[in-house]
Amino acid sequence: MSQSRRFDLFFNSFNYLVLGLISLLTLLPFVNVVAQSLASTEEVVSGRLIFWPRTFDLSSYSYIFNTGIFFTSLKNTIWITVVGTMVNMIVTSLTAYVCSRGNFSGRRLVLLMILFTMLFSGGMIPTFLVVKATGLMNSLWALVIPSAASAFNILVMREFFESIHESIIESATIDGCNDFGIFVRIVLPLSLPALATFTLFYAVGNWNQYFSAILYLNRSGLWPLQILLRQVVLVGQSDIYSTMANDEVIPQPVTIQMATVVLASLPIVILYPFLQKYFVKGLTLGSVKG
Repeated sequence: MSQSRRFDLFFNSFNYLVLGLISLLTLLPFVNVVAQSLASTEEVVSGRLIFWPRTFDLSSYSYIFNTGIFFTSLKNTIWITVVGTMVNMIVTSLTAYVCSRGNFSGRRLVLLMILFTMLFSGGMIPTFLVVKATGLMNSLWALVIPSAASAFNILVMREFFESIHESIIESATIDGCNDFGIFVRIVLPLSLPALATFTLFYAVGNWNQYFSAILYLNRSGLWPLQILLRQVVLVGQSDIYSTMANDEVIPQPVTIQMATVVLASLPIVILYPFLQKYFVKGLTLGSVKG
């Protein structure tokens, strides 16, 4: 074996070892959270729990599932994610396509307005006053309409649309296809990688809606999962899950907290390995390729 080959083997082995240790360190806190949610009350109180419980106890999950608050929050989060992502993609793709067309006379003005919002913002208080004045307070639409599109995503998708060869669009125009038909039949099918990437980005952002929900939602029946998780962690008692019968044995607050963390994180944790490739594509989307 040559010296350079031995060096490459050593270097790769060292990289795998270091990256494996780092991955293990990032995984251990989540393992501990899962372990505390599954451990018995006695084991959690005694402090003997480290990474995995000796005895399993599902009372915290049973306690949460027997209330309606968690499933109500889950339903709200799914609605925000699905409807919000659809609105995001419709507004982003339509705006990006219009700005990518050279025959649109107002393209420069629209691009300047979009770029202006990236540099300057009205701020939290004016946005709150606008949401209140439009009657969106205590409505799930308050988490969808004010954040209907990202200026950065519009600009990146515009660059992707501009990379589509003009001859394809000219051929469709000669065949009698109008602008909307070109957008639906030609541009969108050719832009599936970009659409999938931004759909994933928007969906993850909508699933994790937190600060806007604190500002605009005052009724517990409208809370998404992230707000329910915040309340459980801050309050730490059964006040949040208060619909249980009086004779029900209440688990330790810490196990309820950890079980809520697991349930709120589980859907994204399950989906991420299948969608990871789109994150990688998103890192190179719109970059210069040789």
